[in-house]
Amino acid sequence: MPELPEVETVARDLRAAVVGRRFAAVDLMRDDVVRLPDAAMFRAVLTGQSVVSVDRRGKFILLGLDGGDELMVHLGMTGHLVVCDPATPPVKHTHLRASLDDGRELRFDDTRRFGRIAYGSRALLEETRVLPPLGLEPLSEEFSLAEFERLLRRTTRSVKAALLDQARVAGLGNIYIDEACFAARVRPTKRCHRLTRAERQRLHEAIQTVLRAAIVNRGSSVDTYRDVWNATGRNQDVLQVYGRGGMPCFRCSTTLRRTVEAGRTTVYCPSCQR
Repeated sequence: MPELPEVETVARDLRAAVVGRRFAAVDLMRDDVVRLPDAAMFRAVLTGQSVVSVDRRGKFILLGLDGGDELMVHLGMTGHLVVCDPATPPVKHTHLRASLDDGRELRFDDTRRFGRIAYGSRALLEETRVLPPLGLEPLSEEFSLAEFERLLRRTTRSVKAALLDQARVAGLGNIYIDEACFAARVRPTKRCHRLTRAERQRLHEAIQTVLRAAIVNRGSSVDTYRDVWNATGRNQDVLQVYGRGGMPCFRCSTTLRRTVEAGRTTVYCPSCQR
């Protein structure tokens, strides 16, 4: 699933590509990709509106419209937003084709169909839980060490489980939690209330460092992720532990251990991370 760096990359690309553009026509191939409102209303209210902003909240992309509402997109596991020439053949699982007033199209495709689109005011999106309650943005000023420590001290869950909780910290997922834990020398299976202050501090710093580096590298294309221009990211080439279970640790050569934590495959170094 695309995580914060991938979604942030897409949001930045969209900001440059579609802000100031008007939706000239909206065509849905699958009505059920729209969660709010119904498909017919969605086509009607989006057509003719212009994009005035593009923001990211956790793993959600929010296109602000000149009418005051927002177009929300969640990429799910395999969702993909692309801006392209209308003559470009659509891929098999294209669900949305929105014509822009400059002659290009904004498309959404999703092979596994876990992604979703919605339209409405921010208040309505939150009230209906289409946009669920989200926690701290890890690259924001609000993500202070003191606030991070407060969140971790309040739970006995594992580090992996706590950081996967989007209501605590928004945008983290399997890739970057494993990578941040490795960078901080913290075992992802360790219980939060057993972390030392030094471990919490290292983890807080590592989360931000790992995410910023991944954004510079335009995300990790470990599966199907592509950016708005259909290009792969580069961060998969520098991952330290994710997807490397059974292979030697780059730091100490110990065999990396693969386990399941909070329902997710988790990889760590039993020597470096204690």
